[in-house]
Amino acid sequence: MAYSMKETLAALADLTRIHFFFVWPLLFCSGLMLAFENYGGFSWELIARAALIGLSGFLAGLVLNDYVDEEYDRREVEGSLTRYWRPVRGRPIAEGRISARAAFAVFIALAASATALAVTLPAPHSLYVLAIMGYSYLVEYFYQTKKRSQTLPIAQVIGRTDFALFPVAGYLVHGSPDATALLYFLFFYPWTLAHLAANDIADIRNDRARGMATIPVLYGMKGAVAWTLGFSAVHAAIALVFGLALGPITIAGFSAGLILLGAANYIVLREKSPGAAIRALPLMHASLLVYAIAIIAGAVL
Repeated sequence: MAYSMKETLAALADLTRIHFFFVWPLLFCSGLMLAFENYGGFSWELIARAALIGLSGFLAGLVLNDYVDEEYDRREVEGSLTRYWRPVRGRPIAEGRISARAAFAVFIALAASATALAVTLPAPHSLYVLAIMGYSYLVEYFYQTKKRSQTLPIAQVIGRTDFALFPVAGYLVHGSPDATALLYFLFFYPWTLAHLAANDIADIRNDRARGMATIPVLYGMKGAVAWTLGFSAVHAAIALVFGLALGPITIAGFSAGLILLGAANYIVLREKSPGAAIRALPLMHASLLVYAIAIIAGAVL
């Protein structure tokens, strides 16, 4: 079946969750700005290159997510979370608006673009970024397939390391593996686990229909809420340590981000429902945006 250019663009917008496009280069470059602060050598050209690496690389991961989950996405019974993540209509591969083969070609094109740009970085920075990129795509595949059959949340614990390493890769565009890179990972990783549980709470009806062993499926709604609160608390504690290492401007930004995250947790705790999680997710995503801006501001000002 032939589709018009408008329909094809709409399918690509849904496939890449394009309305969130600005977040990924900003988060990636927050790591780079820390590297500039620690190592010097500020460069607008390198910022532009890093932004394109972060954008292309992350979008490729989102497309891979849909490609791997094609058959399972057809079992969707409730569309609230899909409408939140997809700007136009829904899941384009599962709905037949774009073929799996075409989607895989989009993944290859985006990943190849990020790879080509990463190769232009001087060694060993190119190797650091390429290693994290390759690891992240493998872990994304592992996460999507492992959560279909597990009794412990192995997929979630391992799978979210890819997202947690994303801004670290931005740091390694110019910096080296050091205490700052480790602190950024330790700061961000608990947030990714808390966010994942909230996302799964919002999508629990679909995950049950698909047979996915997500956090609320494994531990129930109360267990998933406890998971979200617990990792948010760990994240807040590490945010204090990381913020003190980065200075007062970043601490102020982290405080604002933690207020947003706290409000999200309050909504989820109070209602313990998919609807509450849907309302909490924008606050969690806003906290991520505030963190990235705070890190950049702290490095620049």
